[in-house]
Amino acid sequence: MESLITAAARALEAGDPLGALNRVALRNDAPSLALRGIAMAQLGDLAKAKALLRSAARAFGPREAVARARCVVAEAEIALVSRDLNWPAKTLAAARTTLESHGDLANAAHAGHIEARRLLLLGRIDEAERTLAELGASPLPPASQVVRELVVAGIAIRRLRTEAARTALDRAARAARLAGIPALSAEVDSANLILDTPTARLIVRGSEHPLLLGEVERLATSTALVVDTFHHVVRRQGAVVSLGTRPVLFALARLLAQAWPADVSREMLISGAFRAKHADESHRARLRVEIGRLRTQLKPLAEISATKQGFVLAPRRTRDVLVLARPVEEKHAAVLAFLSDGEPWSSSALALALGASARTVQRALEELARSNKVQSFGHGRARRWMTPPVPGFPTGLLLPGPLLKT
Repeated sequence: MESLITAAARALEAGDPLGALNRVALRNDAPSLALRGIAMAQLGDLAKAKALLRSAARAFGPREAVARARCVVAEAEIALVSRDLNWPAKTLAAARTTLESHGDLANAAHAGHIEARRLLLLGRIDEAERTLAELGASPLPPASQVVRELVVAGIAIRRLRTEAARTALDRAARAARLAGIPALSAEVDSANLILDTPTARLIVRGSEHPLLLGEVERLATSTALVVDTFHHVVRRQGAVVSLGTRPVLFALARLLAQAWPADVSREMLISGAFRAKHADESHRARLRVEIGRLRTQLKPLAEISATKQGFVLAPRRTRDVLVLARPVEEKHAAVLAFLSDGEPWSSSALALALGASARTVQRALEELARSNKVQSFGHGRARRWMTPPVPGFPTGLLLPGPLLKT
């Protein structure tokens, strides 16, 4: 009978869940329950997989700490796929420690990769990087190597290091071919799409064109004055003025930058920054105050001069003004950015990842659903949200992460 367990485990390692189930489907001993749970996870029945793995963990005896720890790691991976970001990280850390202490370094590394991917989803880039560093560079099975390189690529994409991301994805593709698991190859191909799909728009002198991630990266070394709508900053090379907490000032800066070198009328500035349909004297007075505040903020980078019609931006020590805009001007773009990974998200997981209240996220999801931009299934706590099969744009720049430093 042990030969059946070994054969099922090898089938799962090769990405053949049906072959594994053929060998252990009628058995209820602890190893068979664990293997059936992993097989069901590979087939997409995550609820059944979770129940089987928990049953297996209870069935293993007190001397089988490694087997129980492996069940915990498998359940943590299901939680990650299910976007259950509240799954207890301490439980995974304890399982990882157990595996390391018993010499199961491959599964311990897999546990570390799961935690790094969770941290990456939450925008905790530095912590994800430290987690990878703790794992070292010891040899890994091809399938585990794919997972590691996908995390490395994800970190590089968030930091706008395109070449590093391509190199990591090339390594992941080679490892996926060695593993011979089609699902891993598909995941690598999906990650490569982010690098080859327009991820932002560049607005210059009233015209715009799409940018790839590598082109966005090169803007960091540009001598132009850049109004960055992703991070709500105005920057030129190493000099950065953050307006993230001053939305009115940022709106004015963007309007002036989009029109440069022309001026912008007072009426357009009032309409765009204050959302006022009709400008009156109180709006004009407020505009003068806000322009004065913006002048003070942008003094190291640009001047703002009054004209007969309105105001004009005059950059310092550069002849170019650029606006780096989101690929789609969508009120709930950050929510769509997470959902466009194709995985089912709960509203609570989205709230955790976005750092927003659950009610705020729920309202956003309901609004997006009314416009057919997202869809849901399930009810109550089991309700999950997804985008339609073809997402509108890649996610890299919209997901939380640090501002690129130069």
